[in-house]
Amino acid sequence: MHYAIIAAGEGSRLVQEGVAVPKPLVDLDGRPMIRRLIDIFASYRPESLSVIVNEQMTAVREYLESIAPELPFPLRLTVKSTPSSMHSFYEVSREFQAGKFILTTVDTIFRQPDFIRYAEAFDADDSADGWFGVTDFIDDEKPLYVDVDPAGYITAFRDAPDGHDRYISGGIYGLTRPALKVLEECMEQGVSRMRNYQRALISAGMKLRAFPFPKIVDVDHAGDIDTARRFINEQ
Repeated sequence: MHYAIIAAGEGSRLVQEGVAVPKPLVDLDGRPMIRRLIDIFASYRPESLSVIVNEQMTAVREYLESIAPELPFPLRLTVKSTPSSMHSFYEVSREFQAGKFILTTVDTIFRQPDFIRYAEAFDADDSADGWFGVTDFIDDEKPLYVDVDPAGYITAFRDAPDGHDRYISGGIYGLTRPALKVLEECMEQGVSRMRNYQRALISAGMKLRAFPFPKIVDVDHAGDIDTARRFINEQ
């Protein structure tokens, strides 16, 4: 399995709220959050890891370069500032090798056992174009609601709730090579948000499975750091 992490955001909200450490290096459990994520990926059949950081995050780049020799898989690092997470995805996708890949943002916090179950399900399925992590734990400023049919396939992504919502997107994307074709088309058309890319996948007829995670926490504000730490300690 190939993995990718988007860590190219500026983390401006954390800075404004007094967090001086770059978001990827915030300590959640004795490790920077990006190292915790890398260690989770290392627990399930890792073949390679691609990471994108912005040009201003020299401390993050230096940290990744320092740990690269000890990792049990190649680390492909892209240093580039981008206008959106979808643009970051496009940049890092150039490093993807043949096969399936799982992409997350650096501030997506989940438990390792839940992730392994998800990765195993995605790895074993050759009929779907992708498996997306979803959760019914809604604690996000702007959640992306996910409609799922009785067979577990995603039918729509919505910005607003409709009163029958069960899941939101967890920011965990397991995809196959055909999804990159849709990404290229989105870039050509000027699409600039990951949620619109996800909608484009549905419009293109991609078969996307939803995999429910009991809980996923996003770290956007200083208060979310304590929430993430408590969540991790609940294990």
